[in-house]
Amino acid sequence: MSAKFEFGCLPTAIGSMPQDEPEEACSLVMEHLPVMPAWPQLPKRSPKENMCVQFSEGFPGVAVNEDKIHIEPSADFDTELEQIYIDCEAGNFGEYGVSAEYAAGFHTFLAKANKQQIVKGQVTGPITLGLTVTRQDGLAVLYDDTLAEVAAKFLRLKASWQENALRQVSPNTVIFVDEPYLLSLGSVFVPVPEEKVPALLEEVFQGIKGIKGLHCCGNTNWPVLLGTSIDILSFDAYNYASSLSAYPDEVKSFLERGGAIAWGIVPNDEDALAKESVPSLSDRLGEAMAPFTRDGVGFRQIIAQGLITPSCGLATLSSEAASRALELVAELSDNLRRKYAL
Repeated sequence: MSAKFEFGCLPTAIGSMPQDEPEEACSLVMEHLPVMPAWPQLPKRSPKENMCVQFSEGFPGVAVNEDKIHIEPSADFDTELEQIYIDCEAGNFGEYGVSAEYAAGFHTFLAKANKQQIVKGQVTGPITLGLTVTRQDGLAVLYDDTLAEVAAKFLRLKASWQENALRQVSPNTVIFVDEPYLLSLGSVFVPVPEEKVPALLEEVFQGIKGIKGLHCCGNTNWPVLLGTSIDILSFDAYNYASSLSAYPDEVKSFLERGGAIAWGIVPNDEDALAKESVPSLSDRLGEAMAPFTRDGVGFRQIIAQGLITPSCGLATLSSEAASRALELVAELSDNLRRKYAL
């Protein structure tokens, strides 16, 4: 990749799929997204593939009850936490893998993918995990400074392990840090300490040597995210395009330093999806991009430094609808690339 991440609106996916058979999910991904496939998370296959449970595997004292995760400290809890610090410092990520029990889609993907140009993976972000996992007293670990920091370092090691595994099938990797709970940034109901966000995110990013992205599928304080070291900002452009366009200067600076935007323009809602076509989505995408061209960013630059994705994961859809969503992502990307000779 060049200094500027000119993906030319290649298609890829966010992560989750509705299938419970990893072979089927991987085949769909490879069929529709052959240039930049993303390994599928399969939460309908097992609760262990829920995005937070999946990346909590191996955390000291972790206990899972369906989709609820809490910490039950053992007698060696402090020593186990200290080991995470030691492993981060030494770059020892070998013991921080995600097993096939927790990520069948990932391991099947590794077996099926071969000599890809570029592949995409994902890891749950420290804010989302930090608000999901609780101490024994019910307090989310994000509000415990020590546990929040350790969780971020733990995810850093998980990201390093995943990236290293993906490099078995491609020399070029993209790892998204998925942060749906960042929509709570600024909320009075689920307060997220804004000063913690960049530091915790950057801790995870340190574990990613290749291209690093950040995905948030709701409205948030975009300047905070654009000011981090990410290479790709991924957002729900179908529902929240106007929220990003409120910050034209920050987006312009992000693009000028070489960043890319993943436009989540294909909806992950079945009713909305049924009403859309490639022409309608192309029009909607043009409307989402237009405000930035009025602020001095060339339309061709936006296209060149873009990716096309679903608005978020597809696990809530039927298998047929998920396939249709990926088909629309691929066809829209192909149309744009043909039109602009990319």
